Amino acid sequence: MSSHPVVRAMHRLVGAAVVAAALGACASVEPGPSVESVDPTTSLEQADQRLAAVAAERAAIEARYAEREAVCYEKFFVNHCLDEAKERRRVALVAQRNIEIEAERFKRRVKVEERDKEIAAAEAEFKAEEARLAAEPAPPPRETTALPSPKPSPAASRMARRNAKAQEEAARAPSAAAKAAANARAFEERKRKSEQKQKDVARRVAEREAKAAARKAEEEQKAKAAAPAAK
Repeated sequence: MSSHPVVRAMHRLVGAAVVAAALGACASVEPGPSVESVDPTTSLEQADQRLAAVAAERAAIEARYAEREAVCYEKFFVNHCLDEAKERRRVALVAQRNIEIEAERFKRRVKVEERDKEIAAAEAEFKAEEARLAAEPAPPPRETTALPSPKPSPAASRMARRNAKAQEEAARAPSAAAKAAANARAFEERKRKSEQKQKDVARRVAEREAKAAARKAEEEQKAKAAAPAAK
């Protein structure tokens, strides 16, 4: 005894949904390229080259992600494809960030070493001058000549200039932090809009597929209902 056409159509729809869910559960996001350790930077020139290459590669990563994202919307498993594209983009950006951190750390270390060398050289020059003056015979006292004012230390002058520069940078820090915070908020807003767009597209795709399945079931039902009348 055959089942009613509507019941058979509903069974087929349920079966298709179960198969799709099983395939989605079995699918997993393929891991992107692994992040390898960054070779140490050996020169300022190499550090600058690496930072420039990181900026270019980041732009290329975003371009590739945009291309993959557009392709994903044409596939059946849209969310799985988008997750895989996001993972590849994340891993690639982490790799570039590691290179950037290493290059910037090298440049800071070189800057500190150069500053320390300058201070040490200034102190050595000052001490040598003091030793030379101490070794010279004292001039005869002059009744009408005032004693010269003590010579300032070159190292002290350098430190005073550096302290003034540090104070200027500290004064500019709040505005720089506010700008960075504004940039971060703008980035999060763009990210939120992009994710919302992806959700909307996925929802429309699901609705379109559900309507197509419903139309197909209705057509099959009508065809089966018309078959006995034709006989």
